[in-house]
Amino acid sequence: MYHPTTRVLAVLELLQTHGRLSGAEMSRRLEVDGRTLRRYIVMLEQIGIPILSERGRHGGYALMPGFKLPPMMFTDDEALALALGLLAARSLGLAEAAPAVASAQAKLERIMPAGLKQRVGAIDETVRLDLARATAPEDNAALVTLSSAAQARRRVQLRYQPPGAAESERGFDPYGLAFYDGCWYAVGYCHLRQDMRTFRLDRIVTASALPQRFKRPDSFDALAHLRTSLASIPRTHATKVLLNTDLRTAQRFLKDAIGLFEQTADGVLLHNQADDLSWLARQLAGLPFGFHILTPDALRGELDTIAQRLSQIARVR
Repeated sequence: MYHPTTRVLAVLELLQTHGRLSGAEMSRRLEVDGRTLRRYIVMLEQIGIPILSERGRHGGYALMPGFKLPPMMFTDDEALALALGLLAARSLGLAEAAPAVASAQAKLERIMPAGLKQRVGAIDETVRLDLARATAPEDNAALVTLSSAAQARRRVQLRYQPPGAAESERGFDPYGLAFYDGCWYAVGYCHLRQDMRTFRLDRIVTASALPQRFKRPDSFDALAHLRTSLASIPRTHATKVLLNTDLRTAQRFLKDAIGLFEQTADGVLLHNQADDLSWLARQLAGLPFGFHILTPDALRGELDTIAQRLSQIARVR
């Protein structure tokens, strides 16, 4: 359902796009009756938009010839932010993002000065973001509902379908949302499990706001909590590696999701949960600083295998 202000702006958009439209056609497109459409026309006239009205069977509405909205003015930095934002939205795994971005871009280009339009177009044509692995929800309903509920501190009723398990339903206090490693997540307090939980948006069946309110922890960082949660999920192998460096350098060369970092007097202790030790060995082998494997012994074996393979490759001429 549209807000009346949105419909009034839609009337202006239709007139700017098509030049002239009949009242019947505009009513059909806006899904309103003729009386409501005339009220929207009056509202536009009251804010200074000159509209020509033609009565009769073939009558309609049109903007006064030569009328254009004043160009939207942006600084160079604002134009860069706008262009990159539209580019990112196209790649962030949002349902139906591509047509929405194209529509928004077309509307902006109609009112942008030529120089600004060229700068925005240059970003769109030449810049690419590495977000190709984004997993899109079926629609944007869950994202809209959860973000609104998180802002208003309102509980939601959540139906969730995890892979290989039965669908479940629960009350959920959404503290925040985050996009990480190609997926959208909602982070908050689950009343079914009585604990903090993280839910992937593409697995949410429905989400509806409830009247109950909640208090979110001060300075809660959804992305930081998400990274810690993913790194702490129990897996086949629990590993500990002492990294011979400082915390900042360790986090620079290793993703947060690889595990939990603990600064100690001897270096940085990496606590990791891994299903594939060979993968973890490859990550460690590429580090520019030394390290010492504490557990398990099998990880040392995987590193030894990598060392032997590289040694054989180095001897080939």
